[in-house]
Amino acid sequence: MASDPNGPLLLLNARLADGRQGVRILIRDGRIAALEEGAAPAGETAAAAVFDLAGDLVLPGLVDGHMHLDKTLMGLPWTPHAAEPDRSSRIANDERLLPTLPLSTEARAGHLIRRSVAHGTAHIRTHVDITPAFGLSALEGVLAAREAHAGAVTVQIVAFPQAGVMRHGPRAVVDLLDAAVRAGAELVGGLDPCEIDRDPRGQLDAIFGIAERRGVGVDIHLHEPGELGLFSLQEICARTTALGMQGRVTVSHGFCLGGIAESKQHAAAEMMAAAGVALATHGAGGATLPPVMLLRRAGVRVFCGNDNVRDTWSPYSTGDMLERAAIIGWRADLRHDPLLEELFAMATSEGAAALGITEYGLAPGRPATFFTLPAENIPDAIGAHPPRRLVFHAGRLVARDGAYCGPGQEPLKAG
Repeated sequence: MASDPNGPLLLLNARLADGRQGVRILIRDGRIAALEEGAAPAGETAAAAVFDLAGDLVLPGLVDGHMHLDKTLMGLPWTPHAAEPDRSSRIANDERLLPTLPLSTEARAGHLIRRSVAHGTAHIRTHVDITPAFGLSALEGVLAAREAHAGAVTVQIVAFPQAGVMRHGPRAVVDLLDAAVRAGAELVGGLDPCEIDRDPRGQLDAIFGIAERRGVGVDIHLHEPGELGLFSLQEICARTTALGMQGRVTVSHGFCLGGIAESKQHAAAEMMAAAGVALATHGAGGATLPPVMLLRRAGVRVFCGNDNVRDTWSPYSTGDMLERAAIIGWRADLRHDPLLEELFAMATSEGAAALGITEYGLAPGRPATFFTLPAENIPDAIGAHPPRRLVFHAGRLVARDGAYCGPGQEPLKAG
């Protein structure tokens, strides 16, 4: 039956990840009012719109901790991939192709947001290109898409210098990044300080300077391999510690961690844990995978994201974080149930903590932000990643049977 946005909702016959079945979930004022086994008290059923889940598993909203909403080609007919494998070619392709597309950044980002929500994603961190070629135009489009879909998902924005920082002169990109933060970006980004700028001190001083001055976090793309990447990582950790920014800095990708000796992996993990620097990974198939479990055992926060979703950099991905978790688990050889449950945490609670989502999870009093699917447990949900049946955000039904029905534009089928 259709939900009443102004009244309580009751979900019956839910299955929870802890094994409980026949659970009822009462939602009132956008929050979980009750999460209990057994029949509902007298009067509760009559007061609420009712959904019978028929044993479907209920899981907390997924967190996509690394995305590029501004680059997506979602909403367009199939567009053949045109860039060469190197980053410089992909950057040049962005500058050539994106301004010619028949859909705006806002429209394309909206398509991807709705698709992600239909897959159960509740929170997104997106990197948005801030470059001399685009100025703040991509940011403006993503900000508009975020506003249009408020109430169905949260979107956190990183001002991302995709074309480098110092190579364009000492102030051009730095001033743009600062303006982006003032315009609404919550973090400042960076990119391969040695390889792209050939000036690691200049880039890191610039982006950490903005972060300190504006009171925002940092999320740096680090593709640099081996010892070169390790040097950049050491510099990032040193600045994080010196500025007291523990818990507010993320290294995205960190491919270098998968290409160094095990003894150095352990040392780097201990360094990151001490500095409070997190790692975001998408399990890139063409690069070395960071030792995610080694990092977690050392106390490093590791979380996951889809990265590029059918965009100018990659024709792959559907925006489904359970599918992404399956890819990462396959690459990391995570097979046993306890490891798959840790992997699920990397796609949910660990990402929520990294994004600063303070009220997260399935518990009375917390926002009713979760999804349902036909699965027995978390490992089954990751391994099969079946279609999502119902998706709620803060008590609002925002997707049903793969179709988006929240605020924004036209319904979109998940695929």
